[in-house]
Amino acid sequence: MNHKIAKIFPGIFLVAFISIPAWYFGKLFPIIGGPVIGILLGMLFAVWKRPLIFDNGIKYTSKYLLQTAIILLGFEMNLYNVLKVGSQTMLIMLFTLSAAFITGWLVGRSLKLQENTTTLICVGTAICGGSAIAATAPVINADEKEIAYSISTIFLFNIAAVFIFPLIGHIFGMSDTGFGMWAGTAINDTSSVVAAGYSFSDASGSLATIVKLTRTLMIVPITLILSIYTAKKSATNSSFKFTKIFPWFVLGFILTSIISTIGILSVETCKFLVQAGRFLIIMAMTAIGLNTNLKQLIGNGIKPILLGLSCWFAVASVSLIVQYALHLW
Repeated sequence: MNHKIAKIFPGIFLVAFISIPAWYFGKLFPIIGGPVIGILLGMLFAVWKRPLIFDNGIKYTSKYLLQTAIILLGFEMNLYNVLKVGSQTMLIMLFTLSAAFITGWLVGRSLKLQENTTTLICVGTAICGGSAIAATAPVINADEKEIAYSISTIFLFNIAAVFIFPLIGHIFGMSDTGFGMWAGTAINDTSSVVAAGYSFSDASGSLATIVKLTRTLMIVPITLILSIYTAKKSATNSSFKFTKIFPWFVLGFILTSIISTIGILSVETCKFLVQAGRFLIIMAMTAIGLNTNLKQLIGNGIKPILLGLSCWFAVASVSLIVQYALHLW
């Protein structure tokens, strides 16, 4: 055990060292966020030909600490709030999830993008940006390059949504409830949801935040479905065993959500654990950046952005159409 710790410690220490300024600047610029800054700093440091002693810890961070982060983020969930937003929100989410994956599959195939990149951009758009990408990546065995493409693509539309959504909401004369529902179901990242929601009104901001956190729970069924799909694609039915491919960290996410909901731990403790999880997400993204070739990333071109734009437009449009049909405006 001590030998294993000694092998991974240098890499974990390096990642943490780079992640601290990413965390700080992420607090100063929440619209950009710590994970995006972390992956960018990691890619800058990747230019340095580092000693091999760091590699084990970097790989450990990008995989196992990433899964730990997802578990800790469950302490942010309150399942009572999920029930509060009601069946209408879940219906909208069902339609937006379908729109994202159908659009992603069609556009991804036409652009001849790698399947993993397509999947990550779809889940990032449909569920909750970087957190969904982080949860899905180990399930589908995505590599660092595919994660970096997806994170950078989702980031562009997070920024755009903060400015575009409130403007459209006012042009359409949306109610606070309608806009809050729209922002919560169609904007990718939580920070962008909060920024867009509260720039429209306080009431829409509060509702958008609750809806967005409810949407985060979709990580659970999506990761389960993708884990089964990935395993069956790479193995014969005779060798397929659900227990081997089950993403066990998802159970941890469910457990921490239950603990948060029933109040076993204090609110302050849950907030601290969520912050710890968010820092581990930044560390994981930094580690991914450290294993990403910036030239190759730039050379991938505009295809992921076109896919992200298509999925984003589909989700935003379908959310509005379903709300209009349900008379939520």
